[in-house]
Amino acid sequence: MNDQMFDRKLNIKTTGEQMGFMASLHYHRYEPTPYSALERFFEDYKLEPRDKIVDFGCGKGRLNFYLNHRFNNHCIGVEMNELFYYEALENKLSYLKRFKNRGDRINFHSVLAEEYDIQNDENRFYFFNPFTVQIFMNVVNNILLSFENSPRELDLILYYPSEDYIFYLENQSPFELVNEVNLPDQNPNERFLVYRIGPVL
Repeated sequence: MNDQMFDRKLNIKTTGEQMGFMASLHYHRYEPTPYSALERFFEDYKLEPRDKIVDFGCGKGRLNFYLNHRFNNHCIGVEMNELFYYEALENKLSYLKRFKNRGDRINFHSVLAEEYDIQNDENRFYFFNPFTVQIFMNVVNNILLSFENSPRELDLILYYPSEDYIFYLENQSPFELVNEVNLPDQNPNERFLVYRIGPVL
């Protein structure tokens, strides 16, 4: 099933890439994770209905709707671009016409990633290389502050991870690599990495 067909199945519109330039050099262009990559990764990596996922740089909300449809999770999208934010809200209205009574489990916030207030029950965080490592470090620091307030198992899920992200996590953070899922492609960068931190038992 290609991306357009999957969008029709979910009654949303998330295809296409961003045209033009970003307002800040620290933020990267919008490009949604291919559904085929999501299907492959979530065959291996399972979510529980109680898991709450935050997608930083959610764009039009593809990951949010995909995960809610597949696992019935609480999904939070964080998007700095107001145009994409409003498109995500339109997608939510369209999605709920087909999948009713799930509106309270999908939310979007129009805010800079580093200004998003991490909630103590959010435990899965998704990144498709949405911004530079400087902003990523700020976001991870916010996640760690939330961990100090409420110790729990936290996962960072990285798709197409940059070397800067990997170096930071492995050399300057307490997160540890717990899972790697490679995709059937010749590009070694096209993979998922999962980094985890958990409370000391």
